[in-house]
Amino acid sequence: MILTIVNRLFELYSFAIIVYVLMSWFPMAQGSKLSEILGRICEPYLSFFDRFVPLIGGISFAPIVALIALRFIQSGFNFVFSLAFGFLTILV
Repeated sequence: MILTIVNRLFELYSFAIIVYVLMSWFPMAQGSKLSEILGRICEPYLSFFDRFVPLIGGISFAPIVALIALRFIQSGFNFVFSLAFGFLTILV
């Protein structure tokens, strides 16, 4: 149950990043309330990758790297959770 909730949160955050990036392509969407909310949620995470991933042809690939990293973090969490849960079932 906890693992399902955490996985849904990872998926929701990934979706928020994708929507935020897509909204950045449209000038009219950048000033909207949704864009401000998504910016507060996504920008701290994305700005970390902006420091390390250079622009290529004026295009930032940092969101792609950020989504890949998020997927690795999710997989690592699932692995650790399955190890802990498996260990607990052996003890019972």
